[in-house]
Amino acid sequence: MRKIAVRRARRSPAWQEGWHPLNNLHSGLDEVDQRIVTLLMADGRLANNALAARVGIAPSTCLNRLRSLRQRGVIRGVHADIDLAAIGRSLQAMIAVRLQAHARSRIEPFERYLASLPGVLNVYFLAGPDDFLVHVAVQDPPTLRAFVVDHLSAGQDVAMTVTSLIFDHVRPGTLPGAVTPGAVTAPR
Repeated sequence: MRKIAVRRARRSPAWQEGWHPLNNLHSGLDEVDQRIVTLLMADGRLANNALAARVGIAPSTCLNRLRSLRQRGVIRGVHADIDLAAIGRSLQAMIAVRLQAHARSRIEPFERYLASLPGVLNVYFLAGPDDFLVHVAVQDPPTLRAFVVDHLSAGQDVAMTVTSLIFDHVRPGTLPGAVTPGAVTAPR
């Protein structure tokens, strides 16, 4: 019975357009919304008429769907992808921060503190041995050292930090978790 269902799905035109059952798993987005989101992730400045044409819907329908995606919180904003080296912040690092056991009750204030620090791009609250992962961009190694020593290691709530330098960052430009059969092959 399972083979019959798979065969039927493979014959459908939606399958040929890149639809896959895993794409819709718990997302709350239909195929059209997913295409809109994927295109906007690649180019957030895409005009409504161009977006509608690429998705294959009327501009008015596209505008209504965009409004709905914003109201539902799927689209939270449009951001510029900045070349950090061009603004003098060419050194990026991920800093794992582990809090002292007695500081567990102060996780939310500490998270806000991290987000307020200069050079912080993102703060991730984690499960596992580390409590936070902090993505920073700074001018040079002495600035990174000062950031870690002055803002993190000196804090009484911090048990330890581990800093990893980022050599390169690749943004795929597609919807995270989207599965397109045959689109990606493992390196050999």
